Amino acid sequence: MQLRALTTTAALFGVAVLATAAGTPSSVRTAPAPVTQTVQPRTGLPVLVDCLWHPRVRPADFMLACGDGNSRLASLRWTRWDAGSARAEGVNWVNDCTPYCAAGHFHAYRVTVTLDRARPWQKRPEVSHYARITLAYPDTRPERFAPVVSYPLWD
Repeated sequence: MQLRALTTTAALFGVAVLATAAGTPSSVRTAPAPVTQTVQPRTGLPVLVDCLWHPRVRPADFMLACGDGNSRLASLRWTRWDAGSARAEGVNWVNDCTPYCAAGHFHAYRVTVTLDRARPWQKRPEVSHYARITLAYPDTRPERFAPVVSYPLWD
């Protein structure tokens, strides 16, 4: 029954396409416009690309561990966001994964976030994105973390 409905739908679609094309005199049809590709100049401020590949500017929160969600930045207050770098104060929520990540607990650590190394975003080269994030922990920090850690950001 489903195969018959699918076949009927496909046949009706084909007839509609042919009828539309046949019903328009050739003198009325216009040639398709030539395809041109323009490269827009890089404008605006660099963006921070999130886990879902969305460009964000001055986000209040940001997921660092896209795969498992075990580290995220929250309550971000941005004091700088320009072509050179961006800077915010906030909280890094990190899962201690003890005894394992699914049973672990999240702990909050005060953090200063710096974004830099702006360059064209591979997905949209007309947009500039920050390519590195640096986290500085002024007080306590997650176990096995240095006081300052830097990571490359996805492109």
